[in-house]
Amino acid sequence: MKTLIEIHALQNFAPSNLNRDDTGSPKDAIFGGTRRARVSSQCLKRAVRQHFDQKKNEGFFDPSELAVRTKRVCQAIADLLDGKRKKAEVLAKAEMALSYVKLKAAEGGKTQYLLYLGQKEVTALAQAIHECWDQIVSVPEESTEKGKGKGKKAAAGSAPKEVQERIDSIFNGGKAVDVALFGRMLADMPEKNQNAACQVAHAISTHAVEREFDFYTAVDDLKPEDTAGADMMGTVEFNSACFYRYAVVDWEKLVANLQDDRELAAKGLRAFLEGFVVAEPTGKQNTFAAHNPPEFVTVSVHRNTAPRSLANAFETAVRVKKDESLTKESATRLSSKAVALDKLYGTPPNSRYAVAEDVFGEKYEAKGIGEKMDSITALISWALSEVSKKEG
Repeated sequence: MKTLIEIHALQNFAPSNLNRDDTGSPKDAIFGGTRRARVSSQCLKRAVRQHFDQKKNEGFFDPSELAVRTKRVCQAIADLLDGKRKKAEVLAKAEMALSYVKLKAAEGGKTQYLLYLGQKEVTALAQAIHECWDQIVSVPEESTEKGKGKGKKAAAGSAPKEVQERIDSIFNGGKAVDVALFGRMLADMPEKNQNAACQVAHAISTHAVEREFDFYTAVDDLKPEDTAGADMMGTVEFNSACFYRYAVVDWEKLVANLQDDRELAAKGLRAFLEGFVVAEPTGKQNTFAAHNPPEFVTVSVHRNTAPRSLANAFETAVRVKKDESLTKESATRLSSKAVALDKLYGTPPNSRYAVAEDVFGEKYEAKGIGEKMDSITALISWALSEVSKKEG
């Protein structure tokens, strides 16, 4: 049995440059034969992860329920053992302990790539190093750069099997909500990879866009008054777009990733749905302050069906007349596509939606996607109740 929670949102941003490419330009894509504004899924997921950190600070999450993505795991272990062991010795022991599971440290004690580890995993590593201190063999200081790798290999080989097995067993995801949702890849430990319970689409504009340019100048405050001209000038690219955003969560996979902790899974799902709505990219926000929340959100809960993005509602770019709402027309297109696909595949709708009534009007109905809810909070609570109902 598979239960899918899908969330669709329409978010109309004022002029902004939320997610830049390697040249500093707003990311875009060709869709339906026209150029669309785009925000990458990686950018959106990072915004949600930062929302999780905020929820932790508010007490919603315990720190142990989240993860950290870092090359500095040895430093994190040293921080946890501060006051118990000497920092330099801990760093050496941590580097050796990680080598037992083929995670090598590069220059400066950093791992060769970012590790996405649950806080429980980091804490367990620190505890294992502390308790197995004398059994973890240090790398000889006299080793040359060439011989250092051999020294590590020999030391790892000489470590007791039970120590190596203990270190290996720690890498189980740590019941971290963000690892469970977004997954992780450990290149040197593929058996410890975790497949994501959540998929997030790149956000695309429902309409065609063109890049615009802001020419700016800056003046030296201490420049003599009789000196004319600017002291710096340049351009910033931007656009303005109504984005269609989509994500899907596999409930059973989320529960499995969290080691069958359904209470934590429900907590993670609530935080994800909330974060998907309220979290926003931070690119160039000091310049544009485009803090425009979604004004149309719909959530569906389905069982034993394939995920279904509604992006093709905008295959033909939306065009509106003067005094018409781009967001409202996009919402009408979206709900119509949902109805058409339900009819085509013979699937019953099980959705709810919420809208900003100043844009849509109190009498607006997104036909075919269920009842209109009073708020985003009510919408998310409905989704969680549906998941619970299907669990029963």
